[in-house]
Amino acid sequence: QVQLVESGGGLVQAGGSLRLSCAASGTIFSSNTMGWYRQAPGVQRELVAAIASSGFTNYADSVKDRFTISRDNAKNTVYLQMNNLKPEDTAVYYCNARITIAPMTARNYWGQGTEVTVSS
Repeated sequence: QVQLVESGGGLVQAGGSLRLSCAASGTIFSSNTMGWYRQAPGVQRELVAAIASSGFTNYADSVKDRFTISRDNAKNTVYLQMNNLKPEDTAVYYCNARITIAPMTARNYWGQGTEVTVSS
């Protein structure tokens, strides 16, 4: 099986920065697209940013120019550098990864979530 372990959340003042990390472990042939989603109370979970194994990235309009997603393929780890944080960025952030666990077999996995709180 595969586990995604997140770290790096916390409390920060508006304008501050945080860096989230998510490491995949277990039976991994390769990690495909990896990304970050977030969910605020009463709001549907939304995509924040995603990165393909090729390095191609995709961002939500609300975080463009403030957040940067990156990955270390050798470590099966994805990062989210969050700068100029705003109170509306407050949410639980979830790591998501599509992992090839066997030839021709890929599965979608979620992390347990890490809380980010931005105070005004």
